This record gives sequence, structure tokens and C-alpha cells, in this order.
Amino acid sequence: MKTHLTLAMVALLAGAPAAFAQSTAPADIPVVDETRIDTETFSRTVPSANRFEIESSKLAEQKNVAADVKDFAALMIRDHTKAGEDFKAALEQSQTTASVTASGPALLPKDQAMLDQLKKLDGDEFQAKYILLQTEAHKQALALFSTYAQSGEDPALKEFAKKTLATLRMHEKHIKDLVAAHS
Repeated sequence: MKTHLTLAMVALLAGAPAAFAQSTAPADIPVVDETRIDTETFSRTVPSANRFEIESSKLAEQKNVAADVKDFAALMIRDHTKAGEDFKAALEQSQTTASVTASGPALLPKDQAMLDQLKKLDGDEFQAKYILLQTEAHKQALALFSTYAQSGEDPALKEFAKKTLATLRMHEKHIKDLVAAHS
């Protein structure tokens, strides 16, 4: 099973990201190659994705995983907690009428399903799945934030998306390092 997960992660990082992201994007999250994302979708997706990052990383801190994976999890908790605060501030300045709060509703079905998968695992299986799901989640987040930063309707949320992109790109680099270290 570890070999299959390793091959899947390598394939994901080696050139299939767009196709992979499109095939796994649920109906309530825009496909990554869309050139426009409406404010309501962005405002509904961000809190759930952010909460998934925090909750899955809290699990990683409790599980039997490598030290570098625990360090990455701590980084995710810190950075995504700050992103949640920044999103709340942007929402307060935004012109959107979307009925969304910074903490958001319950996790979107895709994020809840990924979190549920992780809760059942431990050790090497958890670690491999955590890295894989972090890879998927950050590819989706980069697509969402990049698209909204370029074509978003709300100036405050658009600025939030632009500012958050650098952190998401840094996370993606860390994830690639984890894949290399644990494959």
C-alpha cells in the first residue's frame, strides 16, 4: 500500500496535477482551470478549507509520525489560524452579501470526508495519507486563491487572496519536501 501511495504522490507532483484536481473536485468547489470564481463560492470554500488544514494538522500532532511531519503540522496550524483571522478581517471590509462568517459552517463534504479518512489511520498509513491530502488540499487552495486574486469581484477579499498566495506557495514547497523525504 505504501508503494501505491508513493507512486500516486509522485504522479501527482510530476505532471498530472491539473487532471487530478479536475477529477477530484466535488460539485461544490470550482474546477481549477476556471478563469473566474464568484465571491460567494470563494467565501464559502475558504473557511472550510482552512478549518480542514487546522483540524488535520492537529491530528498529525497527535499521531505517530516523523518529526518533520509534526513540524509541518505545527506550521499549518499557525499559518492557517492566521489566515482565518486575516479572512475574518477581509470579510469585515468586504462588500459581499454572502452569508458567511470567518469560522464558516461545518466543513464542506469534501473536507469532512478527507478528515474522516485521517481519523481512522495511524503511523505510516496516517503519515502517507496526511501528506497526500495536504498535497491535494494545497493544489486546490492555490488554484482557488490564484483565480480569485486575478478575477475576484470583492476588493477586500481579492487583496486577502493575493496576500495569502505567498504562504500557500511556501506550504506547497514544504509538502514537496515531505514527499521527497518520505517516498
